[in-house]
Amino acid sequence: MTTPDEGNSAPSVRTQVVLAVPAVLAGVLSALILYGLDELAGLLDHGIWSVLPTNLGVDPNSGWWIFGVLSLTGLAVGLVLWLVPGHGGHDSATVELLAPTLRLQALPSVVLVTVLALAGGVSLGPENPIIAINIGVLVALVGKIWPKVPSQLVVMVTLSGTIGALFGTPVAAALVFTGLVGSYAAGGALWDRLFLPLVAAGAGAITMLMLAHPTFVIVMPAYTAIAPLDLFSAAVIAALTAAFGLVAVFIFPHVHRWLRLLRNPVLYVTLGGVLLGVLGAVGGPITMFKGLSQMNQLVTDRSDYGNDQILLIVVVKTVALVIAAAAGFRGGRIFPSVFIGVAIGVLANGLLPSIPLTVAVSAGVVGMVLAVARDGWLALFIGAAVAGNIVVLPLLCIAILPAWLIVSKAPPMIAHVPEPNPETQPEPKTEPAGDTS
Repeated sequence: MTTPDEGNSAPSVRTQVVLAVPAVLAGVLSALILYGLDELAGLLDHGIWSVLPTNLGVDPNSGWWIFGVLSLTGLAVGLVLWLVPGHGGHDSATVELLAPTLRLQALPSVVLVTVLALAGGVSLGPENPIIAINIGVLVALVGKIWPKVPSQLVVMVTLSGTIGALFGTPVAAALVFTGLVGSYAAGGALWDRLFLPLVAAGAGAITMLMLAHPTFVIVMPAYTAIAPLDLFSAAVIAALTAAFGLVAVFIFPHVHRWLRLLRNPVLYVTLGGVLLGVLGAVGGPITMFKGLSQMNQLVTDRSDYGNDQILLIVVVKTVALVIAAAAGFRGGRIFPSVFIGVAIGVLANGLLPSIPLTVAVSAGVVGMVLAVARDGWLALFIGAAVAGNIVVLPLLCIAILPAWLIVSKAPPMIAHVPEPNPETQPEPKTEPAGDTS
């Protein structure tokens, strides 16, 4: 009589070693595609926000320039979604990080709308589209070179490699995969099932670090010992931030639905760009873009901002995140949510200087990422990564508990509507990784 797990045991050592080669290549290629996308967006960003205004003799930080660029960015993205084959792939508002695999012919339009949004100052990160791009490329490539490798394994390994590249460490992928890894292999120890994703994530992270890619780490005052009051402060900040984040989560699908009443993407994405232009003019450049360099600027120059200014930044950036994600722009919600969490932490420290800045910022990040991404592992990791200090990790493990109770029964930040142009490949098989010899 067979046991329920018979035939679903963990892959053999030989299989792990054989599959490690494509896993490494998937991680490296995922990082290189991400780096190339960031560099391309950076070149366009430099042209829009530096070269062009300099040649025209205008201030790129002026309200009218910000309004004009974001409005035109909305128009450009809307035209791509309407006219270009592939239509920009999945609407980022309707999918999680892991979405159905796109066909190769859809990927150029995804690249185009992502670069336009990143360079134009839209308040979204690159995570959703770059994961879609990398998975689409790697599934097609590995299917040609190693056809015996299960396509679902390629999806998971590529997702892991991209996460490792995005966050600069394979630890982030390991934490995310404690919830996902079981979908492509059953049975065996968890570490066996994490082996290949970690190989890919490590390769992706190392590649990005070698390319000197920016990370989430913020230089903050030293924090070497946890005081009892810090536990209470972190828990309160994380809980209040999570509650604030849920306001955006609840509003999000309604804004998405209202904008879709315009039907044509040229109309609703352009309107989104116009609204983002108004917000950018009010909040300034620090409330724009994905937020990675802006959060470092906010912490470094925190003495230049009054508490009322920081509160304005928090509100503007949150509204910008909701509109950008709901209006059809392609991008992720994690990067801007990290910025919002950092800003809330800076505000908490400004209101109560007795709370260490490191504690306030990391707790704010945990609360906001938890509300937006609904992933406790990812929230803990990014909160500790932003602080760049392992001492805060046990503190955050306690602080996240009340925040999780607040968000656990709330809906995710997803608009549940059918996609008219999925441009997806057939669902990959979910068979376990077998011997590829």
